[in-house]
Amino acid sequence: MNPFVHRILRLVHRVLEYLLYIERRFEPWFRQPLNRLLREPVASVIQYLINVRRHNEHLALATENITEDEQANLDSIIDLMTDQMRGHFKPGQYERGGNTKTHGIVKATVRILDNLPETFRHGVFSEPRSFDAWVRFSGPGPDVPADIKDVGFGSMAIKLMGVVGNKLMDEEQQTQDFIGVSTPTFVTPNVAENAKLQYWSLLDLPIFYFLNPRDSHVRDMLMQALWNETLYNPLGTRYWSCVPYLLGENQAMMYSFAPCSTVHKNIPGLPFGTPSFNYLRDNMKRTLNERAVEFDLLVQLQTDAHRMPIEHAGVRWPEQLSPFIPVARIQIAPQTFDTDARQDFGRRLKMNPWHSLAEHRPLGNQSRARRHMYQHLSDFRQQMNQTTHTEPVPGDQYWNS
Repeated sequence: MNPFVHRILRLVHRVLEYLLYIERRFEPWFRQPLNRLLREPVASVIQYLINVRRHNEHLALATENITEDEQANLDSIIDLMTDQMRGHFKPGQYERGGNTKTHGIVKATVRILDNLPETFRHGVFSEPRSFDAWVRFSGPGPDVPADIKDVGFGSMAIKLMGVVGNKLMDEEQQTQDFIGVSTPTFVTPNVAENAKLQYWSLLDLPIFYFLNPRDSHVRDMLMQALWNETLYNPLGTRYWSCVPYLLGENQAMMYSFAPCSTVHKNIPGLPFGTPSFNYLRDNMKRTLNERAVEFDLLVQLQTDAHRMPIEHAGVRWPEQLSPFIPVARIQIAPQTFDTDARQDFGRRLKMNPWHSLAEHRPLGNQSRARRHMYQHLSDFRQQMNQTTHTEPVPGDQYWNS
């Protein structure tokens, strides 16, 4: 890109960022009622505008469609994100390329519910039992900013332990990972568009991926904006898988983590003061110092291959066709998590949806890319930090710390 053009775009980008930061400071006084009134109707209009341009491929349920350029796009994403990490972090201090800022890693129990319909009883949901689990709450990246300067996007990743059965990756033998983000659709519809976003992100101009007049993605931006908002507490936020997974054979699902508990949501300093740099972590600590927290793990089955696509992550699966059904309860007991031992564990921890049983194989081009992208970037991060990967097991030194 021409240096002069880059400077102009960077100036415009900073102005837009500044306006967003100001708006985020006032959201607690108007955003929630606005969401209740307008979010679902507006989302329906945006989804219509996305779907009206899609072609019906008449695929069977849980069927993937691999394109010829997929590997090239994956290689581009890996190269761009690796370069971005080199530009943002120093050796020994590398953070993750995505889902970068760790708000907290907590111990949990995931209890599979009794009397699930036969359709849902596959993989880890096959029988009622409980799993020890680690849960990581994080922000988007690629930096580690003050929470109030985040873009209003969070993630929640769960690692079940003691999961018996052959895994899709040899890296871990007894785990099953589930990863969700705080928007019901992904930021890009496919890996080709994700590669474009990573290019603009490397230039520190990510908003121009959406606003590029030659190749705009305004619909995706508006869909994200409906759920990107000032976050109050990761323990009180809902998360979605955004991409599909198998649920047994020839059956696809989306999943979601829905909060069930009252949590601390105050952000001292708003609108005109300076909130704590890590107020999200502070609210997690205040909550878990006082009470247990629970989430429902919900599953939505694919019932229409076109309206609930496998390869397009920008389409929200209609709940009118298939509602989310609770299949498990995630229980997080009161605990102290902001410790040196937990931070060390976080550097050794890897989350990858391909740490999985075959019954829950990730589906779609975004998921196929994640297998190699997550592994490469986590290996690179740990190499730069001279840290080794540790597969957690129940009762190990980190669990007992």
